[in-house]
Amino acid sequence: MTSLRRSHQQSSPRDAGIVLLHGIASRSLMLRPLEKKLQRAGFATLNLHYQSRKKPLDRLAEDIRPAVAEFAAGLDGPIHFVTHSMGGLLARVLIAHHRPARLGRVVMIGTPNGGSELADRLQNVGLYRAYFGPAGLQLVTTKDVTLAALPPADYEIGIIAGNRFLDPIAGLFVLPWPNDGRVSVESCKLVEMADYTTVKASHMGLLMHPASFRQTLAFLRNGQFEPVRPLLRSVIADIGRRAAS
Repeated sequence: MTSLRRSHQQSSPRDAGIVLLHGIASRSLMLRPLEKKLQRAGFATLNLHYQSRKKPLDRLAEDIRPAVAEFAAGLDGPIHFVTHSMGGLLARVLIAHHRPARLGRVVMIGTPNGGSELADRLQNVGLYRAYFGPAGLQLVTTKDVTLAALPPADYEIGIIAGNRFLDPIAGLFVLPWPNDGRVSVESCKLVEMADYTTVKASHMGLLMHPASFRQTLAFLRNGQFEPVRPLLRSVIADIGRRAAS
């Protein structure tokens, strides 16, 4: 039995919908600020909490499949995915095995598509294996069987990578630079990606950074990210409006 839980908001059956997937050892609550932004932008949302440390990716995909299918059935528009960290890998596995009929775009935030050298270093450490479970062992740079078997993505993927870190040991001595303290910018990339951008934030900081919010919306709406300078002007304008109000 799974302990799958969901935060679900759907304003109209004709809305485009977004499935939000958190990363390993995280919770759907961490994606709540981003979810609220997406709801205010007019999207229906399904923010799932799943047992990220208990099962490998293929079994996790089977766990979330019914909830995603039910959510998609209530939409007349496309169903998008917005993911953080390992949630992006889970989305890739789910789409490969149970692709929604009206699949839209996928935004991956800090997703280790090429694996993480940090997982390489820790994979044989008992504490890491016990805490992060089978999915944690799939995050290494040597491709796991499940991920290696995935077909090339033929849908639009936008990748947001962080280039700031809080842990100096991982950031300076374990991971290639630039990185977010957990994943390098290069490892986030996919050959099939439609676009990518970087944000000055750490791995978890990506979830709260205003640029992440704006770039996520930009890609969902247009299939590409905003150039950095216009985005910076938008952020400054927002700060000015708030100061004046």
